[in-house]
Amino acid sequence: MSGPDLQKLSPAPPSFGLAVAALTTAAAGLLGIGVFGSAVRAGVSDPGLHGLATVTLYAAIAAGAVTLWLAARALVMALQSRIETSRSDVLAARASAARARSNGLIVFGLTLALMIGFFLVQMILFNDGKIQKTFLRWDLMTASAADVAKAFLVNIKLALIAQVLVMVAGLFLAVARLTPGKAGAPVRMLAIAYIDLFRALPAIIVLYLIGFGLPLTGLPLISKVSSQWFAIIALTLTYSAYVAEIYRSGIDSIHPSQWSASRSLGFSFTQTVRWFILPQAIRIVIPPLLGAFIALQKDTSLVNVIGTMDAFNQAKFYASANFNLSSVLVVAILFVIITIPQTRFVDWMLERGLEKRKRG
Repeated sequence: MSGPDLQKLSPAPPSFGLAVAALTTAAAGLLGIGVFGSAVRAGVSDPGLHGLATVTLYAAIAAGAVTLWLAARALVMALQSRIETSRSDVLAARASAARARSNGLIVFGLTLALMIGFFLVQMILFNDGKIQKTFLRWDLMTASAADVAKAFLVNIKLALIAQVLVMVAGLFLAVARLTPGKAGAPVRMLAIAYIDLFRALPAIIVLYLIGFGLPLTGLPLISKVSSQWFAIIALTLTYSAYVAEIYRSGIDSIHPSQWSASRSLGFSFTQTVRWFILPQAIRIVIPPLLGAFIALQKDTSLVNVIGTMDAFNQAKFYASANFNLSSVLVVAILFVIITIPQTRFVDWMLERGLEKRKRG
């Protein structure tokens, strides 16, 4: 570019202040890690935990030193941008300032992540590892893992059966709520009343009423039903109301012209819903449906209130026997293992759907 063209370029964005702030933040973080980590390590008497505290401290100091080095580089680039600006080298100054700002922002993010991770570990080791001894006793976790995992199969069984029933009941409720005309008004009102009622009731209340109330009725068939089926019934009643609204949102998202075109061709309401509306709506609601089923899986842990021997109930026996909650942490880990992959799958489906809509 010629001299007049360079004068038209905007000056380099300010980066010196950001670089100084990043350097200060990284230095303060490194100092905090050293002081707090050393104090926690000095208070740990258990040899194994003391070794963990030492390794964690030195690893955090090394990571903090790298972050400090990145902050120093950001400061050097910011100073270089100033020098290039004084020489009227606008393009080089802008490039240096952009690198300085980028490195400075990276330093802020790395320092925050490092501090959070380090202090979480220190909280586990704090007060001579009381938190670790309460929640993370490895010997108790391994001793209870087999029985808890076996009982966890009950949670999976309840979730799978309830999900199938919820899909069917929720779809029935959604279609019933959309029944047209005066003749369909009673059906609509019943569907709305059901959905409003069970969306208002906490799942644990429904479980308690079904699990303890139905056996008290003394009905011949009801008295022979196992607690697992009471749990499935209660979860189905609760989540079918939520899934019905998910179905309805998908059906409502279909353009009215689809309904009009189908009805003008002589198809009935049921045929229109079956052959034209539902195939389109279900594709739309698959991600939120999966999200609801993830919530249902987690709520299977509530069935312990009616005596179902699920993973949480099994873990509570170990916790009561040992006065320690490490076995309950095993349950938490099992739920995390099955839930997080499903959550990432739902996110992937949502992103794929968004990309398809952008492409038209």
